Amino acid sequence: MSTFRERTHEVKIADVTIGGGHPIAIQSMTNTPTEDVAATVSQIHRLEEAGCEIIRCTVPTEEAARAIGEIKKQISIPLVADIHFDYRMAIAAIENGADKIRINPGNIGSAEKVRAVVDAASERNIPIRVGVNSGSLEKELIEKYSGVTAQGLVDSALMKAAMIEDMGYSNLVISIKSSDVMMCVRAHELIAGKTDHPLHVGITEAGTVNAGNIKSAIGLGLILDKGIGDTIRVSLTGDPVEEIRSARLILRTLGLRKGGIEIVSCPTCGRTKIDLIALAGKVEEMVRSYDLDIKLAVMGCAVNGPGEAREADLGIAGGKGEGLVMKKGEIIKKVPEDQLLQALKDELDKIAGN
Repeated sequence: MSTFRERTHEVKIADVTIGGGHPIAIQSMTNTPTEDVAATVSQIHRLEEAGCEIIRCTVPTEEAARAIGEIKKQISIPLVADIHFDYRMAIAAIENGADKIRINPGNIGSAEKVRAVVDAASERNIPIRVGVNSGSLEKELIEKYSGVTAQGLVDSALMKAAMIEDMGYSNLVISIKSSDVMMCVRAHELIAGKTDHPLHVGITEAGTVNAGNIKSAIGLGLILDKGIGDTIRVSLTGDPVEEIRSARLILRTLGLRKGGIEIVSCPTCGRTKIDLIALAGKVEEMVRSYDLDIKLAVMGCAVNGPGEAREADLGIAGGKGEGLVMKKGEIIKKVPEDQLLQALKDELDKIAGN
């Protein structure tokens, strides 16, 4: 039985295709002034290195729209222009080479203004992401459903998509977001069977890195596990690189993406004789530079470590003054505690062929 994401139609954003069962693409958004080309490009390069596949930049001014063209020359992933209120910025961004436009037709203004954006996008076959969130729901829908509801979000999104389709354009992506996790989940359940447009999924205004990760992991996990969603963004108040790391981990945990080293580590207990918290942090930072699809265990007990790490491809365990290096739970090396991290790196280099 096919999933919802396999039944959505394909949308090409430059050289990235979403929908139709293609891999779920990871997005983020810059938080630099788009007008500052150097700062924006620098941040995008960091995001590219972390695994970002589509990037979005806000376009609030004509200067920002012009900057889109300069930014695109220096990056290698598709660029989405985020538009609020001023339809002229959408047209300017398209003219300057944006690969996709994100608008909320409800705050663009009149149908004529929306049509002007649609015509510009249609001329270049640029996808339009129709974005709706719980903070921008129309008054009539709030009154109809006695508040902001999942059904109201769905109705709003489908009406906006239909408006653009009635203008003769169907190269669309839909997003319906809420900071209420379970409302967001329910909205995606409702819309999945009512449209074949690809869905951009995220929990909006999720919060700080810690709180936002928990909310996003629960919300995205529930939605994606139902076979819904073609591209995602984890929205965090912090360095956007953290959004990419979190998105990759969510997809990998759900079995929706391979690649990258998965780290498992014990929570520590009274038997722990090394600073496992610091060690696990150093390991996590170190392995980011390896393109390996393996499981790595970091254990704090030399007694139980080998057994607990048996399901890992590679593992380390610390004891008092010494450490163990393991493969598939078998001890292959004993080293002094202060050499444990280097010993692990040596084994990773062997696997990577370095």
